[in-house]
Amino acid sequence: MVAGGGGAGSGGGGAGGFRTGSSLPVSSSPGVYPVTVGSGGVSGPGNIYTQGGRGGPSVFSTITSTGGGGGGAINSHNNTGTGPGGSGGGAGAWSAGTGTGGVGNTPPTSPPQGNNGGGGGPGAPPFASCGGGGAGGAGSANPSNTVSGNGGPGVQSSITGTATYYAGGGGGGMYGGGSGGTGGQGGGGNGSNGPPGFSTGSDGAANTGGGAGGGSSDITIRKGGSGIVVIAYPT
Repeated sequence: MVAGGGGAGSGGGGAGGFRTGSSLPVSSSPGVYPVTVGSGGVSGPGNIYTQGGRGGPSVFSTITSTGGGGGGAINSHNNTGTGPGGSGGGAGAWSAGTGTGGVGNTPPTSPPQGNNGGGGGPGAPPFASCGGGGAGGAGSANPSNTVSGNGGPGVQSSITGTATYYAGGGGGGMYGGGSGGTGGQGGGGNGSNGPPGFSTGSDGAANTGGGAGGGSSDITIRKGGSGIVVIAYPT
């Protein structure tokens, strides 16, 4: 089960929570069993000047996966990544240094359903931001003011019969001249590059719970990927 990934601000969105379970109480008789698949979070109405929205939870039987946190906004516009969530959103860029990444694995599960978003990287123009957390690792802080942090990696499952990665964090966006962060393996969107050659941040991939890639100044910010619930049973 994977929840919806977080939307982006300047920072990348956090991945939706990744959880597994077995021997769930499902009767062998025919019936209706409710399933909720979390939707991806969207960007705020002010693009990079607002935090990204959180993803929706995925629910089946006794298990709930928490949606990913949104990426932080730029400069003084609440640059902290949102959480708590399955994985936390990455902090946005700020002249005084990037803010704090959002908290992941909330509520706490064992094994963890996600990780924290990146935060605490260097500030000063041209303003790089941080990556969102993934199910397999935390998001990265921006290593310099011209390179944004990468999204945390996802985790692999073969429940469908094909080994697939899920729940990667979104890469941080670049405000001025520099390079956006790379989305984490498992559907995390790439962060936007700054000039020259602006690029847009990428959506989190559908049905992976990947976080959205962070945006640049007036470039459209993206939404997190929808989650997925896969149920396997003996025949």
